[in-house]
Amino acid sequence: MDQTKERELLGIELDILRYPDPILKKPTEPVSAFDEDLAGFVEKLYMAMRAHDGVGLAAPQVGVLKKIAVVEYEGKSYTLINPRVLEKRGELEAEEGCLSFPGIYALVKRPEWVRIESQDTEGKTHVLEAEGFVARAFLHEMDHLDGHLFIDYLTPLKRGAIRKKMMKQTRGTSAEPPRAARRR
Repeated sequence: MDQTKERELLGIELDILRYPDPILKKPTEPVSAFDEDLAGFVEKLYMAMRAHDGVGLAAPQVGVLKKIAVVEYEGKSYTLINPRVLEKRGELEAEEGCLSFPGIYALVKRPEWVRIESQDTEGKTHVLEAEGFVARAFLHEMDHLDGHLFIDYLTPLKRGAIRKKMMKQTRGTSAEPPRAARRR
């Protein structure tokens, strides 16, 4: 049994992966089992998202390579399982952040309006239309399901600066001593 599945079954809180964790760049598999385990996992996604003051969270961000994402904005919750874009219109550039990139924000161009199809925890298919911020949140989380990150929309220079900053953050939180200290 893989470690992620074991953590889920034991009811351990979900940890949000930080860039540059390679899992964040991996595509996900469709959900085929709509059962209590799925519903429980989705609830844990919502809990982790809320605990970190997020508006969206995708399964790969907690190490689960399944097509599952949640979005919550202005009191409305959206569970997106096996989502796909049906139609998109317009373009809007706005600031985005990501729970896998704490403290990092950048301007990203995305469609202003989207129509998507997704399933809920019972497997029922729904068509959702969203504009503005909610459309952006849907697309941001759906990108995670394909192994794409919001920094992929940035120029190489901006991407490099963010990569460098995240590497510093990762080194700063590591339990491993700095390279110079290890040599002694």
